Amino acid sequence: MLFFRLLILLCCASFHVPSVRAQVADGPLKPGAFNWSDDGVADGPLYLIVSLARQQIHVYRGDRLIGAASVSTGTKNKATPTGSFPILQKRQWHRSNLYSNAPMPFMQRLTWDGIALHAGHNPGYPASHGCIRLPYAFAQKLFALTRIGTLTEVTTDRLSAALMLEPLVLGDAGSSVVTFGMRGGDGRGGAGVFAPSLAIDPGIFGSWGRW
Repeated sequence: MLFFRLLILLCCASFHVPSVRAQVADGPLKPGAFNWSDDGVADGPLYLIVSLARQQIHVYRGDRLIGAASVSTGTKNKATPTGSFPILQKRQWHRSNLYSNAPMPFMQRLTWDGIALHAGHNPGYPASHGCIRLPYAFAQKLFALTRIGTLTEVTTDRLSAALMLEPLVLGDAGSSVVTFGMRGGDGRGGAGVFAPSLAIDPGIFGSWGRW
């Protein structure tokens, strides 16, 4: 009987079980598409990374990717700025003060001069006046999860997470305290910026993180 039980366990172990991360983001996303897998178990700060070149957003909780979606950012004449932006304001039902009272459901303001995350038309290419348009259902889920101060990093291309170590921590050999945050600009940094990428195990997370 024990032999048969061991045999069943070995057979079950031989089957590949897709990882949460692979289910969230393997392969390109069609315009308006998104993946979401947040069981609330992962620890760490919540933060968002938007890639202008890829027209995608990734949502991380700590070092775990819990969501991904196609986005539509600003056009060449009305570009979405790069950098790190805390969410400044949240309104479930909001209308634009700049563009003909246009609806901006699940608005999450990134700058006081009009840049925000919100649900909107999502053709898969830059088409907004600078805002980051999200698929409606994704915007609703994200709105329920974020708080004032949640960081959003807008990069030229990168979607992977980065760990920022404070200079005071780096200068203290006995310190074990680090701050998890965003790197400014397009994420490529300059001299004196220390922001190592978090390691992503493809055996756990699938093909994501191989860029």
